[in-house]
Amino acid sequence: MTAAPRALIPAPLLILTAAVLWGLLGILGKQAQAAGIAPLEVAFWRAALAGGLYALHTAVIRAPLPRGRDLLVTAAFGVAGVSVFYGSYQLAVRAGGASLASVLLYTAPAFVALIGWAAWRERLGRREALAIGGTLGGIGLISLGGGQGVTVSPAALGLGLTAGFTYSLYYIYGRAFFDRYAPPALLAVALPVGAVCLLPFVTFSAKTAPAWGSLIALSFFSTYLAYLAYSAGLRRLNATRASVIASLEPVVAAALAAALFGERPAPLALLGAALVIGAALLLSLQPAEKHPPVE
Repeated sequence: MTAAPRALIPAPLLILTAAVLWGLLGILGKQAQAAGIAPLEVAFWRAALAGGLYALHTAVIRAPLPRGRDLLVTAAFGVAGVSVFYGSYQLAVRAGGASLASVLLYTAPAFVALIGWAAWRERLGRREALAIGGTLGGIGLISLGGGQGVTVSPAALGLGLTAGFTYSLYYIYGRAFFDRYAPPALLAVALPVGAVCLLPFVTFSAKTAPAWGSLIALSFFSTYLAYLAYSAGLRRLNATRASVIASLEPVVAAALAAALFGERPAPLALLGAALVIGAALLLSLQPAEKHPPVE
């Protein structure tokens, strides 16, 4: 009996690749905005281009699309989890900076815990209470900290937290649907729906070649390829370890934002960011969700 062939790319490296690619979300978005593209247009092209890639992927693997009630729920998810999430994230990047937007995205696990308690009466134990408290404390420190190139305003915090909340819906939706359909098939529906719903709020602008480059990179690398790398890694790595490795995403975003845009959060804000990320890690150390998030 011959041994199964070893995977060419180690699973932790796949997860790390996804974290780095997700860490580029705010950087590429900020580059596109600097080239004269409004935040909601950036969100539109991200959804439209990545949605096309997922549709092509779904056709190649011949995965069935959701139908009936599942199709309606997936379309509704496309409005909240794509239109609102992608839009609020890009607006948060403009309002507060790429590093701040990336850190606030990591409030999502705390929102998941609160939604589970409110909607399904899931127990909030010591771990959950500590994590939620750490998240709130971290947001408070970030609000007081500020920093060079980082704008901590009610708009930046509100948009960042909106992005975190709508990102948490991926966990809730995934719980019900990722076991029943291939995730690319679900995203092949949700992303185009999200793009269409963003369309009325978009004013299209003329684009240079570098602007198109940022949009294509945002869609292909930080959306389509990042998810494929994460899901491939998760098949050979438990979800807790994967979540820990993926938490490097805001670190990557902060380092690149400092190098490229001069964003340097103050020490108090860095402490707050550490609390938010630590709270997310604390929640990830529970018996983990089987399916990956999709940013």
